[in-house]
Amino acid sequence: MEALGRVTATLTSAVSPAFSEWRVALSEALHPAAPHHLPGFITAPGDTDVLMIAVGIFLVAAVLGVGNLYLHLHTLPERMAHKSKKLQFEIVAVLGLLSLFTHNHLYWVIGLFLALIDLPDFITPLRRIAGSVDKLAGVPPEAEESDMPSAGAAHAVAAEAPDTAKAGAARSEVQSHV
Repeated sequence: MEALGRVTATLTSAVSPAFSEWRVALSEALHPAAPHHLPGFITAPGDTDVLMIAVGIFLVAAVLGVGNLYLHLHTLPERMAHKSKKLQFEIVAVLGLLSLFTHNHLYWVIGLFLALIDLPDFITPLRRIAGSVDKLAGVPPEAEESDMPSAGAAHAVAAEAPDTAKAGAARSEVQSHV
């Protein structure tokens, strides 16, 4: 035990002067060239850097806000075309996706112009012309999808109908084309 006490006393006497000098050096005033009043954003060692945390939170919020604004602006043509016809909406949506993935802004501008323009309805007059030509040719009009019976009922009707009616319709169709 005495040996341990002597070793501790020897180490303490050897380390103590160096430790006390180091402690005095830390407690002395700042370097003479340093300003006497440091700004508030310089923190003491071991303290929390509040400015860095505030700037980090602001940076994350700014990135999320700008990203949200960008995506909201990017979907503007699609939201405008949502009220139009289905085909026009789908074309605008595809142009928007192409613009997003290729970073080619021309697709976005074309989609915006297409969403702003009301395309005329070409399909309805063409269907009416085809229906009139069918009437002139004597071909019975085809039933609309809404007028068609359900799939189960259509199979039942097809099973009950004789095959001669189908053959006769095919023959009359061939004769009218000749």
